[in-house]
Amino acid sequence: MLELRSITAGYARNAPVVRDVSLTVASGESVGLLGPSGCGKSTLARVAALLHRPDSGTLLLDGEPVRRWRHRAPREKRTAFGVVFQQARLSADPRLALTDLIAEPLRATGRGAEVPGRIAELAPTVGLTPDLLTRRPHEVSDGQLQRACLARALALRPRLLVCDEMTAMLDASTAAALVAAVEDYRAATGAALLAVGHDRALLGRWCDRTVQWDSLA
Repeated sequence: MLELRSITAGYARNAPVVRDVSLTVASGESVGLLGPSGCGKSTLARVAALLHRPDSGTLLLDGEPVRRWRHRAPREKRTAFGVVFQQARLSADPRLALTDLIAEPLRATGRGAEVPGRIAELAPTVGLTPDLLTRRPHEVSDGQLQRACLARALALRPRLLVCDEMTAMLDASTAAALVAAVEDYRAATGAALLAVGHDRALLGRWCDRTVQWDSLA
């Protein structure tokens, strides 16, 4: 279970973009976080995934308070999360072929020996053909790159996925394919999901429940 209690966070202490927000995602649950652009959803998602330390409040993972963030967080906590961001091109190293992009988490955690098997397993799951895996980000479409970013998020078999506007910049067919890939993974593993977005219809179809941003404060 992931629980955020009275989170206040931002990028300057005197100007928080998230104020006193609480949210819970139970084990295996899919929760949609709905709100307009600029309201602070992405900042809260980064806090939830241990990528941004809040100014105040408490985050609990499986009932235990989280006390360290980003690279200082214990590995078992960091690797519990898989994150997919809205803008794939800002979250992908342009120097890496897609196969190396997907393999990043495995190599970073000393599991490089697993790379060939995981790539072979993940690529068809997200709809990437072998010829695409050898290309770099500038040689593929936004949708193809986001497929690779989803595969990267799944590489360590996370227990909780955070999808921050994952489909916002994609065409309808690619968006549907990525949502299906997430749901196939969740069905196979029991992973929980926090899906952040502004598309009420999509979140309503995708998630067990949807939380309106303005109801969190």
